[in-house]
Amino acid sequence: MTRVAIQGVSGAFSHAAAIKALGSDVEIMECRTSEALFDAVSGGIALYGVVPVENTLAGSVQRNMDLLFHPEIHIVAEARIRIRLCLVARAGHSVSQIKRVASHPVALQQCQGFFSRNPLVEAVTAFDTAGSVRDLMTGDSEYDAAIGSELAASLYGANVLEKNLEDHEQNFTRFLTIAREPVELPEEGVKTSIAFTVQHRPGALHEALLAIATHDVDLTRIESRPIPGRPWEYRLYADLRSHSTTGQSAAVEALEVATSEVRLLGQYLEEPEGI
Repeated sequence: MTRVAIQGVSGAFSHAAAIKALGSDVEIMECRTSEALFDAVSGGIALYGVVPVENTLAGSVQRNMDLLFHPEIHIVAEARIRIRLCLVARAGHSVSQIKRVASHPVALQQCQGFFSRNPLVEAVTAFDTAGSVRDLMTGDSEYDAAIGSELAASLYGANVLEKNLEDHEQNFTRFLTIAREPVELPEEGVKTSIAFTVQHRPGALHEALLAIATHDVDLTRIESRPIPGRPWEYRLYADLRSHSTTGQSAAVEALEVATSEVRLLGQYLEEPEGI
């Protein structure tokens, strides 16, 4: 089996993303923090790691974006997961009996409709969605129900009382698979992720973006993040897409001239839109 590190416990949405990206024959290595996940991959303890980087409702997962700059890490795949949240409980419990519901704070925020319909139910924050389900079923909790994935409910033997608790249907999270080595890729259908910095002078960012556009490359995402230890300086993370890998590589080479620093974070097959 392929060992894959995730942040959280088995049954998390990262687990589902690992199955989608790498197949069902995966051995999940549970990591308490994202830092531990990246260390497991860079240290060779896990062959792959799967990390969430952005959600269509909550935005980017900023800590994971920063960790992608790790010099020994390469992005090798992506997967988009539809976030479907379920209300789960132990056998014999009904919705009317529930007084306290636990989950990750972001999951709780995405289920405000449920709490509005059930004003006497208290929301309890937990370390992660799957962990709240696990602790509920082991009896190591002080709450009556949890909000998590159907996968977590199946793994830990919980009963699903309600499905699709999330307030918005268009709730997707994009996950990236990381490894120590890059993968071989075809010429088409590839996305490139990079990080770069520009000098503080007029037109510097324009020159960088022009270098990308000149090679007929589509900039599908760009985000700035502060650089630790360098106050008021920022690193830009970007995803590039075009008809050919050659065009993307040429754009990266052009950026090396137009910017202060460029790092190729990875090249990988792009998941089709609408997935």
